[in-house]
Amino acid sequence: MPLVQPFRALRYASEIVPDLAAVVAPPYDVIDADERRGLAARDPRNVVRLDLPISEPGDEPDERYRRAARTLSAWRSDGTLHRDPKPSIYPYEQTYRVPGTDVEHRRRGLFARVRLEPFGEGSGIRPHELTMAAPKEDRYRLLRATNVNTSPVVGLYEDPSGLVPGWLGHLDAPPVSELVDDAGVRHRLWLVPADRDVVADVCERLGAGPITLADGHHRYETALRYADERRTGAPAGADAPGWASILMLLLEPVEGPLTVLATHRVLTGIAGSDHVGMDALPELFDVRPADRDGLTRAFGPAGVGAGGRGRFGLWTRDGGFVLTARRDALEAGLPAGGPALRGLDVTLAGVAIERLTGIDATATEGGRIRYTKDVAEALRWVDERVGGADAALLLEPTPESAIIAVAAEGDVMPQKSTYIYPKALTGLVINPLE
Repeated sequence: MPLVQPFRALRYASEIVPDLAAVVAPPYDVIDADERRGLAARDPRNVVRLDLPISEPGDEPDERYRRAARTLSAWRSDGTLHRDPKPSIYPYEQTYRVPGTDVEHRRRGLFARVRLEPFGEGSGIRPHELTMAAPKEDRYRLLRATNVNTSPVVGLYEDPSGLVPGWLGHLDAPPVSELVDDAGVRHRLWLVPADRDVVADVCERLGAGPITLADGHHRYETALRYADERRTGAPAGADAPGWASILMLLLEPVEGPLTVLATHRVLTGIAGSDHVGMDALPELFDVRPADRDGLTRAFGPAGVGAGGRGRFGLWTRDGGFVLTARRDALEAGLPAGGPALRGLDVTLAGVAIERLTGIDATATEGGRIRYTKDVAEALRWVDERVGGADAALLLEPTPESAIIAVAAEGDVMPQKSTYIYPKALTGLVINPLE
């Protein structure tokens, strides 16, 4: 079973950095070049300089990672970042509106260290998504240079006893940090030292069952690689070192329900291809014509339903359709795996895309499939042929329950199956692996 532990976080010192909103950032993998420049310009101490270092003219290979390590050392030396004196757990609250709606949610979880476990049968940590080599190599080089977790992975657990969600739902102390980010999400962070009686019970309940990774698979696999490297030559029988664990935001369905946004597929370079055949659509789907407004209403945030129904939208420059999968027609193309994986909308979408266009799952890195969470953007890309876009396949979001079910069956989802919203901020707590 997972081992969940308090830790001594590195945090921005409020007396030196009074405006926390100026120095935190989204996770590295959702920041584009323009946003990265804006964050770095906002404050010279913005955490993006640690979590997403960039190359500068004249840099040697890997110099950007070494620069991040030097910056971290300087911030620790000058007091910008201070380390909490006692091991603690860090309850965390996000209050937000689902994008494109007036629906408001509140989600509470907590930051802690979780001991790393390799994936596989009997492991207490379960993945649900495939990873790619390039992001893992980037995160490995940064981790090796800095020896800290700058941002958390996200794990889902269940506490049938109700102890943890009950405690999280009734925090009465004032938070140690509070801010509203650029997306209007309100973030609040508490600190609870390990010498409080409740902490041992909370950590025990958190580790009483398997934890499913909801976000951060590349960082988790990188941490496993780094720990294996550090373990070589480590003294036998020593206490579990910091590098054998990872910073995790732990969420439970009662106080930490996920908002999962759909990720739509935009197909490029298929116009005129021998593989493309709109005439084949009725073999795979029940087809109903739909206009732009109808697709936007049906698959935009205000109208989208829970995924898993095999329901899709299709937009081309010749018009649009609502598609309902004929599962028996797609059966032969489904990948090996359990019923949870084989029943996913994203799995059905992958089979249909290959059957209709010849584009297979490896197209992610080849650029034949582009991704967006915004229905309007997907339609515009097709209309304006942005990046050679020819068709948009609109999806409903993957249910949270499917994430857990796929992981429990030992399977992993295709790339871009889930987008957890909102993301946990980088820079609220940093986990030094020392």
